[in-house]
Amino acid sequence: MKTKGNKKAKINIVTLGCSKNLVDSELLYTQLRGNGMNVTHESAKDDSQIVVINTCGFIDNAKQESIDTILRYVDAKEAGQVEKVFVTGCLSHRYRHELETEIPQVDSWFGTNELPRLLKTLKADYKHELIGERLLTTPSHYAYMKIAEGCDRPCSFCAIPLMRGKHESRPIDELVLSARNMVAKGTKEIILIAQDLTYYGLDLYKKRNLSELLARLSDIDGLEWIRLQYAYPAGFPMDILDVMAERSNICKYLDMPLQHGSSEMLKKMRRGIDRPKTEQLLQTIREKIPGIHMRTTLIVGHPGETEDMFEEMYRFVEAQRFERLGVFQYSHEEQTHSYSFEDNVTPEEKQERTDLIMELQQGISEEKNKAKIGQEFRVLIDKKESGHFVGRTEFDSPEVDNEVLIPAEHYVRIGDFARVKITSATEFDLYGVPVI
Repeated sequence: MKTKGNKKAKINIVTLGCSKNLVDSELLYTQLRGNGMNVTHESAKDDSQIVVINTCGFIDNAKQESIDTILRYVDAKEAGQVEKVFVTGCLSHRYRHELETEIPQVDSWFGTNELPRLLKTLKADYKHELIGERLLTTPSHYAYMKIAEGCDRPCSFCAIPLMRGKHESRPIDELVLSARNMVAKGTKEIILIAQDLTYYGLDLYKKRNLSELLARLSDIDGLEWIRLQYAYPAGFPMDILDVMAERSNICKYLDMPLQHGSSEMLKKMRRGIDRPKTEQLLQTIREKIPGIHMRTTLIVGHPGETEDMFEEMYRFVEAQRFERLGVFQYSHEEQTHSYSFEDNVTPEEKQERTDLIMELQQGISEEKNKAKIGQEFRVLIDKKESGHFVGRTEFDSPEVDNEVLIPAEHYVRIGDFARVKITSATEFDLYGVPVI
């Protein structure tokens, strides 16, 4: 049995779920390090006395992964390999009372907004002087920046407001300070994230203020790429398109989860927009920013989705030819508006519809990628693996989008940009060689 007492104990933070959770873990990591504590993130070795699990509660698969991870470390605790297990994050926030009863071996549960209490439990002080500072768990050349917490949107299927609360923007000056600090330490790309980027500023500045934030961040010397993820289509602030078009270090990339292509289904989903308005918005974005690559996500199998509604969505994807696209199967979430409806699309139908959309998208992606053969792109090199250097163009976000693979005999430096000529392509990857 390891020595008791957690002042000098090794703490391992385990992160599940999305990039927003990763940022929360990095803030915890920074605070613990600032207190002089021995802390790791997702240690490959099971040699930590204390484990903090940052959970996801978004959909059924994510919940199950979180529960399985908790149980794994509870078993390790009962075997004497771990002394304390603490759980935080979305699953803990939403289901704390049920989980306390079902998994009593966990030492304490924390919500998404209880960092000070978690630090106190770990015998660490919340250091206000560390606001704006962040130790990264990603490669140092890119970082996620959460510009707001929570969400005020009324989407019928989504439980995020139950776990993250109301929308709360971070002040521009605080975000700029944080970005400057990261750039000074070698960060070249900052990926802006929130439940809804386009709502940014309404609470603090009484107006949608993403355009000002983008302009201020774009002015930072050494910040090469700024990327936008999770833009909401209804009430989209059109002035950000002008800033994106004017500033060369804002990537021609926009992640906008549209969720469906049927006006009737969008109404059921409480999305505040219909298909014609969505199509007009997409047309305007592409006209104002020629060459922009659009990423979207869709939901199949929402209660009431008929074959005709699905066919509408299929034709929508076929017509819009998104550069990047992902599909979620509807998850029946308690306390959401959609939970009052019967989950009447069978798992088999959901899977079939998923496969049909992704098969369509695969063909679109392959065609668009092959059109890039012979062209040169500026590529940020992320890593080296399996005999290739692996990087991304400005049109690709880490983990979810295409990669550029460069044979390892052509040396490029990880964390730097390289000019790469594309020599071949598959549906989801590009292959190329550096241009000297």
